[in-house]
Amino acid sequence: MYRALYRKYRPSSFTDVIGQEHITKTLENAVKYGKTSHAYLFTGSRGTGKTSCAKILAKAVNCLDPHNGNPCNECEICRGIDNGSVLDIIEIDAASNNGVDNIRDLREEANFTPAKAKYRVYIIDEVHMLSKGAYNALLKTLEEPPAHVIFILATTEVHMLPSTILSRCQRFDFKRIPPESIADRLKLVAEKENLRLTDDGAMLIARIADGAMRDALSLLDRCSSYDGEIDSAAVAESAGLAGREYIFELCGCVIEKNAAKAMEIINRLYNESCDMERLITELTNHFRNLMVSKAVKSFENMIICSGNEAEIIREQSEKITLAAVMSCIDVLTSSAVGMKQGANRRTCAELCLIRLCTPSLDSDINSILRRLSELERAVSSGIPVKEISQAETGNKAPVNVSPVKVAESTATIPVIGEKVPEEFKKQPSVREMLKANPENKKASQEEPHEAPPLPEPPPVKREIDGQAEGTVPFDQWPEVLDKIFSQDKSLIAMLTGSTAFIHDGKYLLIKGSPVLEMYLKTGDYSKTIKQAAAAVTGKNYSLAVYNNKREDTSESPLAELLLRARRLGVNIEEEQ
Repeated sequence: MYRALYRKYRPSSFTDVIGQEHITKTLENAVKYGKTSHAYLFTGSRGTGKTSCAKILAKAVNCLDPHNGNPCNECEICRGIDNGSVLDIIEIDAASNNGVDNIRDLREEANFTPAKAKYRVYIIDEVHMLSKGAYNALLKTLEEPPAHVIFILATTEVHMLPSTILSRCQRFDFKRIPPESIADRLKLVAEKENLRLTDDGAMLIARIADGAMRDALSLLDRCSSYDGEIDSAAVAESAGLAGREYIFELCGCVIEKNAAKAMEIINRLYNESCDMERLITELTNHFRNLMVSKAVKSFENMIICSGNEAEIIREQSEKITLAAVMSCIDVLTSSAVGMKQGANRRTCAELCLIRLCTPSLDSDINSILRRLSELERAVSSGIPVKEISQAETGNKAPVNVSPVKVAESTATIPVIGEKVPEEFKKQPSVREMLKANPENKKASQEEPHEAPPLPEPPPVKREIDGQAEGTVPFDQWPEVLDKIFSQDKSLIAMLTGSTAFIHDGKYLLIKGSPVLEMYLKTGDYSKTIKQAAAAVTGKNYSLAVYNNKREDTSESPLAELLLRARRLGVNIEEEQ
């Protein structure tokens, strides 16, 4: 009878186990120096060697001629354990033997001495499936078993085990096997089985296995039925990676915001009996691949795909922003959760695709960040605003943003802190514009009604011109703010964003909002600031308000508006 490859090439010694050197070396030394424990816990994902190491350990402690902690695999005990004739090694599936009665039977059997071997070894697989009563029945025996009994517990869900079990075992965590180690092992097996396995085919199998050696051997076993060379194309077809064009088509619809085409694809897949829940899961995995490709330059080793699919993923990732990808993953995840509770999976899938293709329908923070990132990408690429609006709304008609006529201008609006272009220097000044329009000048000369000034209390001496000679920045102002924070949190809220200067070495000028100036002239706020400044600097400053004198240009609001409009290139037609 044909034996599966994962059974035929199961490791028979610790040296044959790949990717778990931190565990196999420890177990070898424990057997070599006679320091084996009475209970072990092997935990890790599937196919990483938990059960194989448990069987190797069971052979090693009972082997008649061990070699450096490894079983010889030639003595009567080793061969008997391999063929099942030695009944002192008991494997228990906790998924089907999880009751209290099963554990009671185990406790009674453990009291009997081994029939043939030195130790009676109990390998309990999927131990997390035991019931609460079974755990309690196992505790005492697990803590103080007979001298001839060893327990080896194996599980993939270690978080489900009670702490009373964990504290009684030596725990070993099995890691996922690296793809390179799996590929090397596959090529060795293929050579023994006379299979023509290419390097790219072995690496693709290793990535699909996701760190599980058993899954890799099972996939190689499936590929061995193909005639000819086992390359990446044959592996992709055998693993079901081929024929996923609809995933790329749906992703293209999301990038192009084509909801109509996405609905047609959903309808076609539904008529072909495609599972809508699986479709959403595959879309989520695809957008996860896009996220990885956006974040990592060499992403091929981190995703499961063929070479051609990697190129498509790279091309699609260049057409979408990272914020948009993360927003799509969030929508897909929430839709997958809602699909399990909803009555109509097709409707849930259609709703999900419409939301992905029309981000303007969502008002959550992720969708807003996605739309902002797409606008920034479009603007940096030189796409006009009208085309962005059409892509967002789906309208074919031109969008009228404003009835104001915009004059053609190549001048760039200056940004604060940048050098002003020559085009703006040639613009007529406000005074010249006022001379051309006497009515504006007359209106600007009218003195506005001013409110009576507030009385200045004694703590704030006076307003000092901050541009006067002898005024320097106060570098210790942040330390003063920290001091004030510990004394008066309401005052620190008003001082946020303020700056300070020293004038003539004796005045502390505070520059802030008009509201801050009013606060300083009332209550004990000025006293608190002076005390904090004295505590930091050791000097007593007189408090004053920073006054930045400005040139009185006598410019009217209308003139300011005309100047701004002209700088922006807006042509405003005046009525005659």
